[in-house]
Amino acid sequence: MNDTSNGPSSRTAVVTGAGSGIGRAVALALAGAGWSVALAGRRPDPLAETAALAGEAARVIAVPADVSRTEDVDALFASVREHFGRLDLLFNNAGAFGPRSVPVEDLAVADWRAVVDVNVTGAFLCAQAAYRLMKAQEPQGGRIINNGSVSAHAPRPHSVAYTTTKHAVTGLTKSLSLDGRPHRIACGQIDIGNAATDMTRAMSTGVLQADGEVAVEPVMAVEDVARTVLLMAELPLEANMQFATVLATAMPYVGRG
Repeated sequence: MNDTSNGPSSRTAVVTGAGSGIGRAVALALAGAGWSVALAGRRPDPLAETAALAGEAARVIAVPADVSRTEDVDALFASVREHFGRLDLLFNNAGAFGPRSVPVEDLAVADWRAVVDVNVTGAFLCAQAAYRLMKAQEPQGGRIINNGSVSAHAPRPHSVAYTTTKHAVTGLTKSLSLDGRPHRIACGQIDIGNAATDMTRAMSTGVLQADGEVAVEPVMAVEDVARTVLLMAELPLEANMQFATVLATAMPYVGRG
């Protein structure tokens, strides 16, 4: 693993939640396409595993960070500036679902706030830090891709905290996209449904449906998500994929399931 402190790369990215799942797959896709990548996440060991999977030739750094903590976010983007000299892409991916199968009336306020802290405040803090770097650097500009969810359009039962925050992410995406225009900062969002990760493992045995039934749901390879993010990331700044939806073809999303 190279830390690239000897000079900036042509394309640099920050991926939050890079220690597993979608974040890991996207980080590996970017590194494989020649990007320099800062891997961010709360746990150092999974970040080290992602870095090892990227290979010795990859230009990656691992930066443990809790995106809900301002000081961690500041340190993350300071490391990016120090090692890479600039920032071209933020994939705002870190997220939390909260307790599963908990009805609205039983959801603890502390659990609600924990999801909001990561999914909304964390996404904002990272976007704000990225925006500051992108606005100040030469050449100016860059791209932010927020990880939304199909839950922002069609919620699952007992997902009030997660679903609410993903609606908020859509508002964040639109505001960043508008405010970034004068500074060549593009912002888009990818809404993902049923990518095969640890979070969706239960789908192979059955998950609660809107009608109260429990059913097995199909999933797609997480690499299909990574390819979509890479496509969005490599557009010229004069073009922006504002919203993209990628999902398992036969999942119960369109229509009545």
